Amino acid sequence: MNATDLIQIPLAPQIAGLTFRHFRGEEDYPKMVAVIAASAEADKIERVDTVEDVANVYSHLVNCDPYQDMLFAEMNHEVIGYSRGFWRQEENGPRIYGSVGFLAPAWRRKGIGETMLHWIENHMRVIAESHSATETGSLENFVSDGGVGLAALLEKNNYKPIRYIVEMVRPDLEHIPDFPMPEGVEVRQVLPEHYRAIWDASNEAFRDHWGYSEPTEEDYQEWLGNKIIFHPELWQIAWDKEANEVAGQVRTFINTSENEKYNRKRGYTEFISVRRPWRKRGLARALIVRSLSLQKERGMSESALGADSENISGATRVYEDCGFRVTKRNTIYRKPIKSTD
Repeated sequence: MNATDLIQIPLAPQIAGLTFRHFRGEEDYPKMVAVIAASAEADKIERVDTVEDVANVYSHLVNCDPYQDMLFAEMNHEVIGYSRGFWRQEENGPRIYGSVGFLAPAWRRKGIGETMLHWIENHMRVIAESHSATETGSLENFVSDGGVGLAALLEKNNYKPIRYIVEMVRPDLEHIPDFPMPEGVEVRQVLPEHYRAIWDASNEAFRDHWGYSEPTEEDYQEWLGNKIIFHPELWQIAWDKEANEVAGQVRTFINTSENEKYNRKRGYTEFISVRRPWRKRGLARALIVRSLSLQKERGMSESALGADSENISGATRVYEDCGFRVTKRNTIYRKPIKSTD
């Protein structure tokens, strides 16, 4: 044990062997993966994480210093949970002081999770005090559909649900509807020289959506290195033939490890966006059904996506037209950063 990285929390539950500490670098990645897996299973979250995945994310963090902004909980020197804080400035909203956390199910309902929440809240308040006093700010947490315990903890601490992110599934890839590509656009093979244009077009399309924050170069580099979602050979990218600009996109991916774990053949019809000049022409539907057909060709038997239930472009209706149905509802919770509750 490194005594210099211990964190003393006066009001922590008095449990023999329980200690808290700072992040220790790459040596913590396998421990984090183990905690994520245990937590995900308890909360009915379908995901598979590797040390490589974690390393890619942590090598491109934005507005977060893991050596200062993380808290690890250990029981007899074994990691049982961790939390990480970060912040971002919404383009059309407040500054958001977010956090993510995981706690092994065997150690829940003992006051450890609430201790971790209070620590990360207080830490984020210190960061907020260093920012402009004229700006409003909110603490934020994301709760999956099965995260009943976390939802209860947040509500106990005066967080309010403010937005719902739905998961939608198309249970089969039969009878895919025929939505034709609108005039003036064409789907092209994705080449490396297109990556930046595709990234920029997606950001432009989402700029007027709720919760948008301007991505950074680190975000772009993390995207390029994300082996789960970065599969250009599966993407459906529509270009305006005259302007030679990206008009819309669906960045399809297939998570092989996840499919193996859950014994299924699922593709993901994700990162769907259409830039303003090309909206209301049926482009999103046309790209979605192309993606579904490709997934079927690759041996998939179902598809899934996530969507903001209050999307300004009526996205859920478009997805329903393509055969998707809501299966889960995740919740974004917030409370004012200045709250001391």
